[in-house]
Amino acid sequence: MELNWIAVIVAAVSAFVLGGLWYGPLFGRKWQKLVGLSDEDAKNANMAKVFGGAFVLSFLAAAVFAMFLGPDITVQFGVGAGFAAGLFWVAASFGINYLFAQRPFMLWLIDGGYHTLQFTLYGLVFGLMG
Repeated sequence: MELNWIAVIVAAVSAFVLGGLWYGPLFGRKWQKLVGLSDEDAKNANMAKVFGGAFVLSFLAAAVFAMFLGPDITVQFGVGAGFAAGLFWVAASFGINYLFAQRPFMLWLIDGGYHTLQFTLYGLVFGLMG
């Protein structure tokens, strides 16, 4: 299958930017507290590994989602499929794990919300650039 690699890169970058806002000024402190990371832990993290790995994984997710959607999709279909995949595949799967791990509901809202928007953005990008 032929992929629009420019659209895949744009989608990956969009998720990366969203993550910076989502886990930064919007919900960063709350998320950090919910996962048990101290400021010291955050300062000592290997940020090249974290950010590099996050971008590679975003790129791979975007590429496979583009393959799943196929070529020539509409914006409406892309956004709808992205929202559904983010909420009902990714966030729901997180929810199952979080229930068994007894993680806080607020943590699920933060993480599941991010991934719902991530895939919605992917669908938007692919719909606009497809």
